[in-house]
Amino acid sequence: QVQLVESGGGSVQAGGSLKLSCVASGFASSTYWMAWFRQAPGNEREGVATIHSGGTTKYADSVKGRFTISKDNAKNTLYLQMNTLKPEDTAMYYCAATQWLIAGTWLERKQYNYWGQGTQVTVSS
Repeated sequence: QVQLVESGGGSVQAGGSLKLSCVASGFASSTYWMAWFRQAPGNEREGVATIHSGGTTKYADSVKGRFTISKDNAKNTLYLQMNTLKPEDTAMYYCAATQWLIAGTWLERKQYNYWGQGTQVTVSS
């Protein structure tokens, strides 16, 4: 069955870095759009970054220049390198996947149909 398992979350001080990983199984993840979303308490789940096997990447404006999404198809693993972390980056981070995306909907939650359980990232000031 389809599984997405995140890891790599933790607690860091502002300005620090973390690298999240998401191992995919049960589907051909190399042909899917794979994304990271995040959700802080009381907030909607928001798209952070997405990547396709062809190399296309999209980022939320709030993380451009600080976060980098990448994918290792041989390992069925998605990554999110997060640098220069800010307290407002504190959230549960989720891995997600979808086979099809309409242009312009790259980071819309409703477009993704496979989800992981999440990994917590806490950034202190």
